[in-house]
Amino acid sequence: MTTLQLTGAHLLDRMSPAERSRAERVESVLPALREAAADADARAAFPAGHTRLLRDAGLLGLVVPEEHGGLGGGLRDLAAATYAMGTACPSTALAYFFHNTSASRGLLPLEAIRAALFTAEETPVVTAFAERVLTAMASGSWLANFASESAKSSAANISIATTASRAEGGWVLSGEKSFGCATGVADLYLVTARLEKTDTAEGLAMFLVPRDAPGVTSRPPWNGLGMRGSANHGIRLDRVFVADPDALTVPGAFTRMLQVSRGSFVGNQLAIAAVYTGAAQAAYDYTLDLLTRKTFADTGRPIASSPMHQVLIGDMTQNLETAYQWLRRQLELETSEPPIRPKPEVFSQWRLGKGAVTEACFAVALGALKASGTSEARLDGVIGRTLRDLAMGLVMTFPAERGRLEAAKIATEAQENALFATLGENR
Repeated sequence: MTTLQLTGAHLLDRMSPAERSRAERVESVLPALREAAADADARAAFPAGHTRLLRDAGLLGLVVPEEHGGLGGGLRDLAAATYAMGTACPSTALAYFFHNTSASRGLLPLEAIRAALFTAEETPVVTAFAERVLTAMASGSWLANFASESAKSSAANISIATTASRAEGGWVLSGEKSFGCATGVADLYLVTARLEKTDTAEGLAMFLVPRDAPGVTSRPPWNGLGMRGSANHGIRLDRVFVADPDALTVPGAFTRMLQVSRGSFVGNQLAIAAVYTGAAQAAYDYTLDLLTRKTFADTGRPIASSPMHQVLIGDMTQNLETAYQWLRRQLELETSEPPIRPKPEVFSQWRLGKGAVTEACFAVALGALKASGTSEARLDGVIGRTLRDLAMGLVMTFPAERGRLEAAKIATEAQENALFATLGENR
């Protein structure tokens, strides 16, 4: 009996039977994703049939617990899925990643309740919203997670200027979200907003907004680098009403949920690095196949055998392995039970890892361009598309330089505190 070779297994060396079963669902959609990838990039539009494709495969509930109707997967499943999709259509993989980050808005509140971080009075409201998010995903609703805004702060990676004002029976949202995949595609928009008259994270709240709710419009299409078929141009909210059952406005809910996360609150962030790694792997495979099939006219030897190409291929191989090592290490840190490192260390590792993975993946695509020559230097070719796709990883959320700066601050401040403690004890 032949065992199905799963793309996601290239990232996860060992899969449990349950993980393998979920990965087989992912594998079943890859041919359709791969077939639509070039057209999605050319038209800068999310492929219309992909929502139904992923819904019918049951994948919109991949990381939703079985008790809420989902497949019961975790971060390992999501990383394997986004990696596999990244080898076929990075745009779809990116949009799918952001859909799954929405699950953190259901999973983390329930975890915070178990950790006794909410009062008896708050618990029913928090539970209801969390279950609303999870059951919507499990039942086949695509969620677009909107947090990013054009407004920037020197003290934070993401600043929330969108406001929520109290109204009879609910809330009124106004603001603009500059980035969020599946704009105009998702069934529900999960919007993070700031309660009026608040200016700290204690006032952050979350709302479920139907795509076609009055006052919701799409921003102009975004003709950028990055993954052009992910519908990531963002939305505008002009006095959009959201009923109380679709809102989580308990003061401090955001910060209390953050306390129980293993990594970034944005939700399973390393799975976005898996998208980039999958895309880099696909570019690597394409280039290696191309250079070993093409031959020199005078010698008949493969182009890949020339000293220059051997150096480029060696560099690409090293960069690709660098991405895998960082990604697998972060996956271990965030999924091991019991935890093998304290949360601050896990967080610091991710600040370094995100930049290391994305820079290494971009270097793979750049090496592919150099090795393949002018015939492959096309915007509509595999290498050209991948180079643009992976360029987005250099800046999305934060660039590598900011990650290294923050990791250095964490390390030096911890050392300073240790030194002061030592001096104090010696007096």
